[in-house]
Amino acid sequence: MTTATKKRAPARTPHKAAPQRVHDAALEAIIEMRGVVKRFSNAAGEFTVLKGVDLMINKGEFVSIVGKSGSGKSTLLNMITGIDHPSDGRVIVNHNDIYTGVSESQRSRWRGKNLGIVFQFFQLLPMLTLLENVMLPMDYVDMYDFDERPKRALELLTLVGLEKFANKLPVLVSTGQQQLAAIARAMACDPPLLIADEPTGNLDTRSADTIIRIFEHFVEQGKTIVMVTHDPSLTSRTDRNLIISDGELIDETISRSLPKLRHRHMLEFTKLAQRRSYQPGETILSRDEKVGHFFMIRSGNVEIVLQKSGSKDIVLSRLGADEFFGDIELLRGGKSIANVRAGNDPVEVLMIPREDFSRVMDESPITVEAISKIVQKRLEEHRVVDPRKTKR
Repeated sequence: MTTATKKRAPARTPHKAAPQRVHDAALEAIIEMRGVVKRFSNAAGEFTVLKGVDLMINKGEFVSIVGKSGSGKSTLLNMITGIDHPSDGRVIVNHNDIYTGVSESQRSRWRGKNLGIVFQFFQLLPMLTLLENVMLPMDYVDMYDFDERPKRALELLTLVGLEKFANKLPVLVSTGQQQLAAIARAMACDPPLLIADEPTGNLDTRSADTIIRIFEHFVEQGKTIVMVTHDPSLTSRTDRNLIISDGELIDETISRSLPKLRHRHMLEFTKLAQRRSYQPGETILSRDEKVGHFFMIRSGNVEIVLQKSGSKDIVLSRLGADEFFGDIELLRGGKSIANVRAGNDPVEVLMIPREDFSRVMDESPITVEAISKIVQKRLEEHRVVDPRKTKR
């Protein structure tokens, strides 16, 4: 152990109050971004990286963020961690406004107790052992009794499978083990929120799987994890996958409903989409009605119904959140082949105008193919006769 960690830390000068609590923050949210804008200036002029981002992440969620290089992923993380400053808007973390009226030293100390950060390149101090690296955050924020810190650090190293390497320097263990040590360090002060920027980017598949399993364990314990990644095999293991494109977040209903779309088309649909709500049992589309929109279900469920005179309605299928309808008519032409109504609860849908949907589909044959397969499956499952295929 180093001389610095052997000596008892001197009494610290009391700090001013931490970031101020926001009384109108959502109860279950651990991260809220309200209209966050980030502008940078250089010799070429001013450019905007984040363009009015609104985001809410609830406690206990495991969230991945993806996007192309330059889309704003790292800047978004820097807003959450307090490493950078928004040009406009508010960032609320764990019900605290981390920027308004807060000094750098106040924010740094608050961050030490409330956030764990895992970097792509580990950022372990090379002259300290793994155990000493994990103890550093406890020393910095003066958390836990001095004699308790080595025990706490060893418990975390044991959790990530590194107890046998506790007294080794980082250079003497593998890159995967260094990242595990970095995760242990990030959790040293038991923060409620862990931020990870490409934590598996330099690791092999086996090491990456180990990292994600540890993250899943933390989420089971009630922690919240936000992770930037390029690996689709990892995004499939998170609760939510946020996509950022050109500094704007893509609507999650659109990205989940139409995952084959290019990000630029998803963003276009995000801007074009109209929201509409329907009450239980309310008709959304009537049979033989011209379909003017592509519908994606944001919440609630809808019923696809055949109505026959003198007999009870036949519910062919029920569609829920992130499913869509109106696709058959828009892709194949013609009018609605069945009635569509809201189910037993209120329904909120996103609507894309026919012309815009058709234009984007012309540029995305892979999406048309994916939708067509779903269309065919629905028709076969319910033996629905498509009137466009019936010749008189």
